[in-house]
Amino acid sequence: MIAMLPKNQLIIIGAGGHGKVVLSTALACNKTVLGFIDNDQTIHHTELNDYPVLGDIDFIHRNQHAYAVLAIGHNATRKNIAIQLSPDLKSPALIHPAAYVHPSAQIGCGTVVFAGAVIQPDVIIGEHCIINTGTTVDHDCVIGNFVHLAPGVHLAGNIIVKEGAFLGIGSVVIPNTLIGAWAIVGAGSVVIKPVPPDLTVMGVPAKEFA
Repeated sequence: MIAMLPKNQLIIIGAGGHGKVVLSTALACNKTVLGFIDNDQTIHHTELNDYPVLGDIDFIHRNQHAYAVLAIGHNATRKNIAIQLSPDLKSPALIHPAAYVHPSAQIGCGTVVFAGAVIQPDVIIGEHCIINTGTTVDHDCVIGNFVHLAPGVHLAGNIIVKEGAFLGIGSVVIPNTLIGAWAIVGAGSVVIKPVPPDLTVMGVPAKEFA
């Protein structure tokens, strides 16, 4: 029999360091957090920041009316779990009250915007993205599903970041630049030209990492 949890209760998928920050964001958004789930059986029935680790991802299938947010920093893993849990996964977007999001911006389900982030006019952000602490996304950027913008990333205007790309901490991208799907931009890099799909670049200016 499928349990029916109240829809105001939120489950966090991933009981690690990233999960702690998602927890703090959820609480700042006045969500009622039921606890964490994680596939690491060694931490089941323990606590993280005073919240219980309830079990593995099958918990979602057994509680289809629960809302859950993926707190997994690795983009491919986050996508794989979202696929595994479909169609039972119901994910609200979480936007920390200390972030600024312009009213014209669009934020997809399951995306988390952390404290200090700035999302400017007419930005479109896909599903299950991470807009990490202190990141800025300027006007008219389009961010695909499962993207992770690490802390302190700065995107100028009219940038397109395709699905699954990862931009490392403190990286910067100039206007009108395309970051390809599943590309990786190393920490502290300055991107001044398009990055092809699946490529890793780093440095100032950013170049292919051999």
